[in-house]
Amino acid sequence: MSILNKLPGGVRYSSHKEWQILKKLPKWWLLGTLVFVAPLLYTWQQQGDLLTQNLERTSMFIGLLFTFWFFIGAMMIGLIVIIIMKGPGYVADPYFLPKEDKSLENPPPR
Repeated sequence: MSILNKLPGGVRYSSHKEWQILKKLPKWWLLGTLVFVAPLLYTWQQQGDLLTQNLERTSMFIGLLFTFWFFIGAMMIGLIVIIIMKGPGYVADPYFLPKEDKSLENPPPR
């Protein structure tokens, strides 16, 4: 038996939007990161220190940046799952159950 056994007669669905969106994700990640980092870089360039002044603003933009990264990562995982699910079907190795003990099916009444 090989590791991956394709299901005979399995249907493979054509890809549609998932590959188009997956190819655009790096560009979206870069542009979104620049949007959230630009105010921090501007503040750092003007004032020289991000932690002593505008701590709330710095924390907000860092939180938004991490939230955006999480959203992009979740979207990427979801698209990869869709691509895998549209691929060919695979058959698992058979697992034969041990002999059943018929006396356990109907226990005696109490």
